[in-house]
Amino acid sequence: MPYIVGLTGGIGSGKSAAAQVFEELGATVVDTDAIAHALTAPGGAAIAPIRAAFGADYITAEGALARPRMRELVFADAEKKRLLESILHPLIRARSSELVRAARSPYVILMVPLLIESGDYRGRYQRILVVDCPEELQVERVVARSGITAAQVRAIMATQVARGARLASADDVIDNSRDPAHLRREVELLHQRYLQLAAAGG
Repeated sequence: MPYIVGLTGGIGSGKSAAAQVFEELGATVVDTDAIAHALTAPGGAAIAPIRAAFGADYITAEGALARPRMRELVFADAEKKRLLESILHPLIRARSSELVRAARSPYVILMVPLLIESGDYRGRYQRILVVDCPEELQVERVVARSGITAAQVRAIMATQVARGARLASADDVIDNSRDPAHLRREVELLHQRYLQLAAAGG
């Protein structure tokens, strides 16, 4: 099993931008969000159990998960959220483990948006890396890219672990409050560190 770095951060913090730089530097990136999208696309492994649990109303005519409808349901009903997670999480974990095992790079970046919230994931990593920026900047970025309101972004942030708790769980932190060049420099430094740690066996 390669050396695994768990990458996380709040919505709009810049996890994907950091992961892209790690990938450019030669690290394997396993993105659990991308896995979840594949599982809930037409023909995805999660579609049949979701249809059985929630009904055909939550599957589109094309055979994919009806995301806005499901988002509305689980946001309002914690029990339904747990039911969806009980379907998705084991499938995501199994697929991400396959991809990690198949990696040929010295270390793997395993990107998990709700890593700190998902306690069962914690034993999977040698390091936990948090991409961080001020909360106002998170809101600004998500509003700009998604077209949702600041209030909606804050509602999503309220369902995530507090910034302080996330930072307290980190072995390493990337400050992504500045420009892309600064982000790249921070990633490059960590890339060298992770190569050394992986070579030393942790």
